[in-house]
Amino acid sequence: MPSKKAEGRKTPESIIEQLKKEEVRWLDLQFVDLTGLFQHVTMPSHMLEPRHFEDGIPKLDGSSIRGFTEIHESDMRLAPVVETLRTLPWYSPPHKTYRMICNIWEGYRRERFSRDPRHAAERAVEAARAQGFDQSFWGPELEFFVFDKVRIDPSPLATQYPGAGSGYEVQSSEAPWTRGEFNLLPFSLKGGYYAAPPRDALADLRNEIGMILEEYFGVTVEAHHHEVATAGQCEVNIRYAPLVEMADQIMTMKMVIKRTALQFNRVATFMPKPIYGDNGSGMHTHQSLWKGGHNTFYDPNEPYAEVSQTCRYYIGGLMAHSRALTAITNPTTNSYRRLVPGYEAPVFIAWARGNRSANCRVPVYEKTVEKAKRIEFRTPDPSCNIYLALAAMLSAGLDGIKKKMDPGDPVDEDIYKLTPKRRRELGIRELPGSLSESLDALESDASFLEASFPKDLLEHYVDLKRKEALEVALRPTPLEFSMYLDA
Repeated sequence: MPSKKAEGRKTPESIIEQLKKEEVRWLDLQFVDLTGLFQHVTMPSHMLEPRHFEDGIPKLDGSSIRGFTEIHESDMRLAPVVETLRTLPWYSPPHKTYRMICNIWEGYRRERFSRDPRHAAERAVEAARAQGFDQSFWGPELEFFVFDKVRIDPSPLATQYPGAGSGYEVQSSEAPWTRGEFNLLPFSLKGGYYAAPPRDALADLRNEIGMILEEYFGVTVEAHHHEVATAGQCEVNIRYAPLVEMADQIMTMKMVIKRTALQFNRVATFMPKPIYGDNGSGMHTHQSLWKGGHNTFYDPNEPYAEVSQTCRYYIGGLMAHSRALTAITNPTTNSYRRLVPGYEAPVFIAWARGNRSANCRVPVYEKTVEKAKRIEFRTPDPSCNIYLALAAMLSAGLDGIKKKMDPGDPVDEDIYKLTPKRRRELGIRELPGSLSESLDALESDASFLEASFPKDLLEHYVDLKRKEALEVALRPTPLEFSMYLDA
């Protein structure tokens, strides 16, 4: 691997000087599309000029990026963000490569592109400041699967005749259905939590992920472990950070996890529910609001969970907008395979202290520690566009504070075990059961996003997701053949 990480510099001039001094051959310009995937273009580092940091680099055809622009308005510019300069550790001389995450600007008009997800995140931060808060801190817990192999098997005629059908196969040395000389200690379903080697076959891979994140990208890793599910479910936790910085770090984590898995001849996925009958991957998101150096969520005199009235209103906003939020925090058809009872996923809209069956909880690992006081929103999953998801959650919480939305009484019971009648008595609502249902909820409850989400961004996002839902709805599944072939 190349030598130590490259620290971000404060000025465009010093960055250009650093690239020359360290003999960097290539500069990778990264940005995020509307679905949340990294896109990139690579240019010779000597082509970078100081003006590019302000004016942008004319290198993007926006009409070729999902959810961006039409062909008649496609010329766009990429403006590198100074703080995101880092070494890409997978390249050695003579192809030494650094990366920079970019903001997206309109071409001719020289305006910030309204559908740039990073811009939405920045707008949400500004909305919080306008409401009197100095800073918000975020700590998403990223879960994912690492498989030995995934095989998608279309019929030989499927490309010409899609109706001919297709199927898939997941292979993992940890899975009970996999046979072979390396399948000596398979996990049962839900049997993987905190497993130790040799049963945990992925500890070395996670060590490598953690080392790369810290040494090359300046991301502080707090812990990593095997998660509950069989077939290679993992979790890597990193230190909390401000909103936009955290979103940049999560995108970097996804890149590092996928690249490292590939080096280990495996495939990593952030698909929320790839394994039927086992736990899916969530992205429980810890969050807090600060003002004047103090945590506004903390009240040491509050007896239930040491949460302030501000925190209660914030929770109230998350709960009031939970159904609409899922269209952004759980944005795939597969997301709703996870949001079902029985697999630790938060199906019910409620709040409590420590209760993991509620979709909004107050962690109580510690008592009377101001800096640790936060709420954990358990609904999101890692398939989301992290910039949009964090911006939407912050917007919902701010709306709750602004409108003084009371979250009601906490629910200190296992909500999964309550009868439907009891849940109705407690006023507990359910999250949407499908992507289409969540998009309906978003379209009927979108006003809380006005400060952070430009109207055209939201319209294009909903249109994109409607098309995804339709593509899945149109296709029969193997289970449907099993159930209905003899109908």
